[in-house]
Amino acid sequence: MQQTIILFDINETVLNLSVLKPKFKALFGDEHYTDTWFSMLLHASTVSMMTGVNTNFASLSKIMLETLAARTGVTLSRAEVDDVLSGFSSLPAHSDIKAALTTLRSAGFRVVALSNSSLNLIHSQIHNAGLDEYFDEIISVEEAGTFKPSQAAYEFAATKLAHPKDKLRLVATHDWDTHGAMSAGLQAAYINRSGAPYNPLYKRPAIYADSMSDLVDQIIASDD
Repeated sequence: MQQTIILFDINETVLNLSVLKPKFKALFGDEHYTDTWFSMLLHASTVSMMTGVNTNFASLSKIMLETLAARTGVTLSRAEVDDVLSGFSSLPAHSDIKAALTTLRSAGFRVVALSNSSLNLIHSQIHNAGLDEYFDEIISVEEAGTFKPSQAAYEFAATKLAHPKDKLRLVATHDWDTHGAMSAGLQAAYINRSGAPYNPLYKRPAIYADSMSDLVDQIIASDD
């Protein structure tokens, strides 16, 4: 077995962000603002990482929600902001996740959560999604003072796990994340949850699937 540890991105890969859409539709009149907000969050985290801003995902989530409201001319009460953010910490797992993690662990892999979410947030997310018993370890890149897809984030995970980078594989539904992992020397596997095309300018992993069961089968087969 070449890869003994499989890292899983959490937001959107493991947890289903779409349950927030009714909240955004109620507040902004269009559920697609969910994606706008999350994209703004990723953009802000990347800028913070590149320029040395000391912050965390939870704080940026709130700031970007308030920024979105200001840009769209929507006034949000504190209770409405708290409702969205509490929803972010209580996202359900995708229906295919428990089976995937169980299969990988049964095949001898360790499965590790790796997220940009702050450590407190990721623990809450995993607990609220009923996934406590499915992960062997939880890592937040907040501990390294950075965000994915910085090379430092993936190197921190490898150091934390005391495992060679090239023996780690990241599973993610974000092409920027799989690209970042591969650029840092890790292997990757992409799960296509959105149907959007994979950025042709990014490194593309050999393992690419439209279903989690197929992706898991490919991971196991690649290590036979």
